[in-house]
Amino acid sequence: MTRRLHLPDGTAGADGFRLAVTPQDAGWTYSSLRVLDLAPGASRTLDTGASELIVLPLSGSCRVEIDGTSFGLDGRADVFSRVTDFAYAPRDARVTVHSTDGGRFALPAARCERRLAPAYGPAEAVPVEIRGAGPATRQVNNFASPEGFPCDRLVAVEVLTPGGNWSSYPPHKHDERRPGEAVLEEIYYFEIGGPGPHGLGYQRVYEPAAAGGDGVDVLAEVRQGDVVLVPRGYHGPSMAAPGHPLYYLNVLAGPDPQRTMACCDDPAHHWVRASWDGRAADPRVPICDAGGPR
Repeated sequence: MTRRLHLPDGTAGADGFRLAVTPQDAGWTYSSLRVLDLAPGASRTLDTGASELIVLPLSGSCRVEIDGTSFGLDGRADVFSRVTDFAYAPRDARVTVHSTDGGRFALPAARCERRLAPAYGPAEAVPVEIRGAGPATRQVNNFASPEGFPCDRLVAVEVLTPGGNWSSYPPHKHDERRPGEAVLEEIYYFEIGGPGPHGLGYQRVYEPAAAGGDGVDVLAEVRQGDVVLVPRGYHGPSMAAPGHPLYYLNVLAGPDPQRTMACCDDPAHHWVRASWDGRAADPRVPICDAGGPR
């Protein structure tokens, strides 16, 4: 495996973005992600080109201008404090992000065909899901899931995992077009909560030996701002260290014109789902909702 799939913070920036993963960088066709740091009073203008994108505050607030339409985003103090609002920009648009007080903003994107209208996504309308049970409990903010918000190809969700818990579990994959599974390129962008600057988590991506190819096999220690690319293969678990809640932003897109998150579990671990029946969720979730600090 020669392609780099774990991108530590600070190693994949370009053109003034703290992080810039294009389809060309990732060696695939559709999914991309940029992370923009803005100092107080700063602005950044960009063209969406052949991709639709979302402006998602990770910290701070901003104003977003999209082809003359303006949206004020309340944002949030950090990813663990609140479900945030966001703005959608279609392909072939000019976007300006301005932040009076500064902040960090994720720009998940996907190459697409249809040009939809610019739109605002209020925090209060984001579907929040509690998934799993016991030490596999996590919170999923389905802000741009197929059911949560209309896009052409882009799918994006946030997952918050309490310290010591596992998520993205049981391991699953989406690299074949067949009933119950779709082909999706996926990006994981991580942030770590808890005290101090040394919080960490772990992310697994792998292919069974029988799958052939060049052998995806990653067990990455992830820290604040790291990215893991999933071109194919099973991925999970995502492991939060005790005392350090784990946040990740998932960005997905693929060739199927119908937006979907269809996937299949690793058969060796599928039984885990049945073990959740009748078991209580971790009381630490939801970690936040739309009423948290901005």
